[in-house]
Amino acid sequence: MALAELYTQYNRVWIPDNEEVWQSAEITKNYKAGDRFLHVQLEDGTELNYPVDPAALPPLRNPDILVGENDLTALSYLHEPAVLHNLKVRFVESKLIYTYSGIILVAINPYKQLPIYGDAIIHAYSGQNMGDMDPHIFAVAEEAYKQMARNNKNQSIIVSGESGAGKTVSARYTMRYFATVSKSSSNAHVEDKVLASNPITEAVGNAKTTRNDNSSRFGKYTEISFDQSYQIIGANMRTYLLEKSRVVFQSENERNYHIFYQLCASAMQPEYKHLKLGSAEEFNYTRMGGSTVIEGIDDRANMVETQKTFALLGLKGDFQMDVFKMLAAILHLGNVEIAAAGDERSSISMEDKHLNIFCELLGLNCDKMSRWLCHRKIITTSETVVKPMTRAQAVNARDALAKKIYSHLFDFIVERINQALQFSGKQHTFIGVLDIYGFETFDVNSFEQFCINYANEKLQQQFNLHVFKLEQEEYMKEDIPWTLIDFYDNQPVIDLIEAKMGILELLDEECLVI
Repeated sequence: MALAELYTQYNRVWIPDNEEVWQSAEITKNYKAGDRFLHVQLEDGTELNYPVDPAALPPLRNPDILVGENDLTALSYLHEPAVLHNLKVRFVESKLIYTYSGIILVAINPYKQLPIYGDAIIHAYSGQNMGDMDPHIFAVAEEAYKQMARNNKNQSIIVSGESGAGKTVSARYTMRYFATVSKSSSNAHVEDKVLASNPITEAVGNAKTTRNDNSSRFGKYTEISFDQSYQIIGANMRTYLLEKSRVVFQSENERNYHIFYQLCASAMQPEYKHLKLGSAEEFNYTRMGGSTVIEGIDDRANMVETQKTFALLGLKGDFQMDVFKMLAAILHLGNVEIAAAGDERSSISMEDKHLNIFCELLGLNCDKMSRWLCHRKIITTSETVVKPMTRAQAVNARDALAKKIYSHLFDFIVERINQALQFSGKQHTFIGVLDIYGFETFDVNSFEQFCINYANEKLQQQFNLHVFKLEQEEYMKEDIPWTLIDFYDNQPVIDLIEAKMGILELLDEECLVI
């Protein structure tokens, strides 16, 4: 049957709409090949002669019996309006946030806590096949666990999506599922340690953005190790692309990393008095976005939780206080006043309170620090030149130092977490959980955001390769009748970034010239 023959009276189609994106319409008169208009009636009763291109007729709507299907691949027509409508019906009318698309789980962030992640739910999904129960993040985790145990093959779960989509929470629930179903009596605390790594990395690597109150500002790959009995024996974490610029700059209505606000909220506690902190409003690096408080979040209580999880991983009081000293030093560094001394020079007063506290906390010489924040050393093959910096250059140098300190501190904390999660036995298999943080489009993207977007483009390409290209090649190889699916291939975007004379190569060249 030719496609045009399906456009008959009483069948329904999707019409593009400026406000609703897609609007449903019922065909009121049979369409004949070559007709320039499709006669339809909108749901509000409006009659419309919709102009059509015979080569690109409006997408057909699925029968009502299929609407709300828990697997998108079960729909007769699988296109953008069909997918969006099915997800909308499930989310708005049925209050369901999960839908399958084959082996992929589509999740809609409800932006509130739902009672669907308790231990009873975990045990209900344990041992079940993926299609036997309603779509759920636990079903995907169970499938990965079962495939690992059945085939002795390592597995990976990729959690991707735009910023604010709920990736961090999904990754956290996945890890909790593994910790619950693979508990062993001999390693009673291993699972707790694996889960304890999440609150710490969220404290030092997550922040409030305009889209999300707990946005991961780094990528994380956690490899959970299992023994021959498929019980957790340890884990290892790798991190990517920490957003260092957030330490010294936040856009309007955004915050710095959570740990800074937790520390400021606890400043009056006796054990933190020597850090000489105050409220977050007092520090340049925490008040810049004009949003120091998150509604419904108690930073002081979260600080107590952060300390507890540090302790659970064996990172005791001395280690914690060293970390807090470094964090406090960064805040004080951001308040160091740099004054212009003419057009080409800058200076810092030796009486600067925050400079003295910064040096005291880190055991540094104040004279040398004030000098080298305002000067730079240029080493050539024949001589070494000390050159003064303008105020703008000195401020940039101060901020660069703050970013460098935080980056090293973050890496050090992750390294110590990994040491705490090390195991003595031999790894039999593992399941990897990749939480790659989201694609963003700003008026002006930072270099870090550009790298994040690049990573997401590569991830999208990998997805396309496995879901479309390889699968379709397999059909063709076996001579199975198959209509090729036309999908967006983002290779040109990736070539623009990484190919010869691409953006990265041009940036390298510019840096050499500078």
